[in-house]
Amino acid sequence: MLPTDIRNPDYFHKVVDCQWACPAHTPVPEYIRLIAAERYADAYMINWQSNVFPGILGRTCDRPCEPACRRGRVEEQPVAICRLKRVAADYKGDITTRLPQAPETRNGKRIALVGAGPASLTVARDLAALGYHCVVYDRERRGGGMIRSQIPKFRLPEEVIDEEVGYVERLGVETRYDTSVDSLKALLDEGYDAVFVGSGAPRGRDLHIPGRKEAAANIHIGIDWLSSVSFGHVTSIGRRVIVLGGGNTAMDCCRSARRLGGAEVKVVVRSGFEEMKASPWEKEDAMREDIPILNFLVPKEFTHEDGRLTGVVFGKVRAEYDAKGRRNLVPAGEPDIRMECDDVLVAVGQENAFPWIEPETGIEFDRWGLPLVDQVTFRSTHPKVFFGGDAAFGPKNIIWAVAHGHQAAISIDLFCKGEPLHERPPPDVALTSQKMGIHEWSYDNAVSNDLRFAVPHQDKMLALSDIKVEVELGFDDRLAFNEAQRCLNCDVQTVFTDSACIECDACVDICPVDCITFTQNGDEADLRTRLNAPSQNPEQDLYVSGALKTGRVMVKDEDVCLHCGMCAERCPTGAWDMQRFLIDVAQAGSACSRH
Repeated sequence: MLPTDIRNPDYFHKVVDCQWACPAHTPVPEYIRLIAAERYADAYMINWQSNVFPGILGRTCDRPCEPACRRGRVEEQPVAICRLKRVAADYKGDITTRLPQAPETRNGKRIALVGAGPASLTVARDLAALGYHCVVYDRERRGGGMIRSQIPKFRLPEEVIDEEVGYVERLGVETRYDTSVDSLKALLDEGYDAVFVGSGAPRGRDLHIPGRKEAAANIHIGIDWLSSVSFGHVTSIGRRVIVLGGGNTAMDCCRSARRLGGAEVKVVVRSGFEEMKASPWEKEDAMREDIPILNFLVPKEFTHEDGRLTGVVFGKVRAEYDAKGRRNLVPAGEPDIRMECDDVLVAVGQENAFPWIEPETGIEFDRWGLPLVDQVTFRSTHPKVFFGGDAAFGPKNIIWAVAHGHQAAISIDLFCKGEPLHERPPPDVALTSQKMGIHEWSYDNAVSNDLRFAVPHQDKMLALSDIKVEVELGFDDRLAFNEAQRCLNCDVQTVFTDSACIECDACVDICPVDCITFTQNGDEADLRTRLNAPSQNPEQDLYVSGALKTGRVMVKDEDVCLHCGMCAERCPTGAWDMQRFLIDVAQAGSACSRH
């Protein structure tokens, strides 16, 4: 293998597994260290720069960072990264003076944004600070999109939404709320320099099975029902409720139903429990509130009497796997099951709806009704029209919408300047030694078994009595400190200088996880068979030095390393050094850089 090029920003970025896995590439270990130092405002601003909505995401993020967390390789559970993000938001104090101000003069470019959800607000945040006149359209009276309409208040209090949406609006963004966009052609005719579509996936899928029309009064589309609950149009539901679907929307529906009078609420899913799309913690929260989840049941008929829903008939299925491991659900050969109910909430998926985009605009769609969008630039088949969030690629989650917004803002900025869209700006990267003395380091990383701390919850009876009572109470400062200490600081990298190495093997002797090997070079597949510890994750790179004096090379498996720094502390020549790697992924312009 050739020596590893650590000058490539992606190399060490990939080693910071949590940041690499985050769609917005938030510098997770950096802000966790700041929380441990009780520098909550600083931690919040690092989050705000990259993910725009720290308080919202600290309660609702789908947490792609946590399965990637290095702590999860030595303990059962990763660091509570998401909940620590909330700590930064809860304890930050007043940070308004640290936010960018609305520019005194604009650059003459006008950008229309359709929908006031997380993708559009991210684009507006990035561009408004650069002097763009951003005009946000939304049919609701307040901004936030699905954040406000579909996430129940017991998970996300309204004041948190108001605060973080307000940070974007105060940048001089023009808001045209309570206004529907009924024609893209008409919008383009208004002379906007670019249009960003962040309208989400606003239509819930229906179930067209016998009895659907006859019992329609008590069969509700999940996302529409959640929106009606959020805005106070629906305040009650029947005593017996069945929720159809296994995603996060279904979990929000069943938990909301429990608070609006549903004494017997069940979730019924066609897949197995492990295959459900809902996040594991969402399923746990539902079951904690006495909501059973019934699996491998397919709805076949809504039963009714005199126009009133009386129940749902389900067929039992089982999973079969073909030679390639693909799963098929086949009839189990058992009798159908009928469950009585008063209301049904259908949460079996969402789909995009673009009746307002006329064919003559030149926007092309695929066979699933999604726009054809460049996955790098987020530009559609119309040169002035960009998409992001659920509107671009179908339903995902807030953090993905934010990531799309950042990239679309870069593209719109380049487009308005007449520059090539595929020439993306590079990230800002710093690599700094943490050495203070011969055996002193400016970071602490003791190798110890630290189990994850549980987040306190509101009393169940109180939580179920009021749909606006927040269930999770969040970490206090002491719990936050203890949980932050579980972070392994995997952004503090082990940097090797082969010219300084005397091949004494002291680092090999002291390494607690046997991640360092001195051996003859070879191709990657061969090297992986000769390491001191089994190399079980080929997705993570090997760190390979240049040739040493004996002709051997140093090989370190980045997947196994815990960044404890013991190799650098033991090394008599300083061939190993612990260096803090910080990468800020590029955004449009520089006005939203760290403050």
